[in-house]
Amino acid sequence: MDQRATVLQVLPKLDTGGAERVAVEIAEALTGAGHRALIACEGGVLTQAALRAGAEILTLPLDTKSPLAIRRNAGKLARLIKAENVDIIHAHSRAPAWSAYWAARRTGKKFVTTYHGTYKENAPLKRRYNEIMATGDAVVAVSAFIGERIRARHEDIGDRLSVIPGGVDPVKFDPAAVLGDRAVRLAQSWRLPLGAPTIMLPGRLTSWKGQINMITALAALRHKDAVLVLVGGDQGREKYTKSLIAHAQTLGVADRLRLAGHVEDMPAAMMLADIVVNASTEPEAFGRTIVEAQAMARIVIAADHGGARETIRDGETGFLFPPRDDQALASAIDRVLDLSADERVTWGRHARAVVSENHSIAAMQRAMLAVYAGLLNSGQRR
Repeated sequence: MDQRATVLQVLPKLDTGGAERVAVEIAEALTGAGHRALIACEGGVLTQAALRAGAEILTLPLDTKSPLAIRRNAGKLARLIKAENVDIIHAHSRAPAWSAYWAARRTGKKFVTTYHGTYKENAPLKRRYNEIMATGDAVVAVSAFIGERIRARHEDIGDRLSVIPGGVDPVKFDPAAVLGDRAVRLAQSWRLPLGAPTIMLPGRLTSWKGQINMITALAALRHKDAVLVLVGGDQGREKYTKSLIAHAQTLGVADRLRLAGHVEDMPAAMMLADIVVNASTEPEAFGRTIVEAQAMARIVIAADHGGARETIRDGETGFLFPPRDDQALASAIDRVLDLSADERVTWGRHARAVVSENHSIAAMQRAMLAVYAGLLNSGQRR
């Protein structure tokens, strides 16, 4: 972008998740390049991270799927676009995208969408609801897997589609950068037994992330001293959290289960893991924690579908297992824990080298700025 531009990103909340972190990283890229970054949402745990990235937070009630509220939000966004002289509005989620779409049409501004999910289409109304994510002047897919899905559903997408994979900051996610007692404090708060193998599953507590499957696999391990740490908040799903505890009690592994909640210092958290698992029962669009764990030189075991196939070289930088196959997951974990400490270090170093070369945040940020520049230089809207 040759001249200073103002980009408004919209999403429901700035809670933990891939879409939210991408929004923060885009804001950082914009401000670093001399542009203005606005984020409209209802706030959340990543608000301070967004402010540190240079973003301006505009509080709007965008965490709603009510048709009437979505229409009202369109008017609010249109007024905001005019008041703040916004050039581009970028939606990261479907409900806010509808509001942003109407606001962009009213104001004649460029409209960008990013597909952060697989978006099931099992009913006509659902398909109609999802269609908004393919209406952008530019549409971004976070993996080739998602890009293929978009093209299959929207044959007219043409050159509006770009595949821009997520990335990891190899400076922040660097084992050598975790200094002081950062990891020690977490180990103490989680009551990790000294010398016990630690398995970590990072991700918000929700059924499709596979925490139940991971607990089942824990009970099936040969390594009976292994401890499982579930990192992530339940975002109000207290019933699900209780079900995880009950499942662990039923299987006799409750004493080896730790519910860590939301953790801000993920590099330190991953330093404590011998293995990081992605057990999602449905395909992940990208799988951010996979590349973060590899950057921390951890061995990753992930379900063999979705974006994981693009971020793990099976048998080289990590391992893939059949989705929802708890015994196969347990067997994969046991095989990794059978490796010597030196073998695990060698694996981890190679994984870090590969992911640092192929999945950097800097590359994602450059590609996103290029999309914005292309739109601003393209003249008339389609």
